[in-house]
Amino acid sequence: MFRLDAAFVRTSHPIAELRLCAVRLQDDARWPWLVLAPRLEGAREIEDLAPDDRARLMQEIVLAGAGVRAVGAVLGLAVDKLNVGLLGNVTPQLHAHVVGRRDGDPAWPGPAWGFGAPEPYRQPALARALAAAADALRG
Repeated sequence: MFRLDAAFVRTSHPIAELRLCAVRLQDDARWPWLVLAPRLEGAREIEDLAPDDRARLMQEIVLAGAGVRAVGAVLGLAVDKLNVGLLGNVTPQLHAHVVGRRDGDPAWPGPAWGFGAPEPYRQPALARALAAAADALRG
């Protein structure tokens, strides 16, 4: 049975369940940032996925890019570049980060991962970001 790592529950908000992945909004308003976790028990590396699921993960990452751009638009944060990473150094459960970056953002041009302290979303921005991402993920 699939169980989302508790770290994601603490640091992100649910948006949608795609065919393969649970999609969540990272609770850091400095960047439009989605996290995708394949709903497969025990998956830690991309090699743990069957070939069809690997292809599906890439499709869902591309779709998440649209979600990131939608979040950026409603928050007034331009997205000049999408950063995609499957790190897993802190949380080993297989997951993909899709982060919207812009020239001059707090970490530009370095990585967003581990930069400074997260700035949690506040209402009503959180509700707007979640709705925009959900709409984009529906296509």
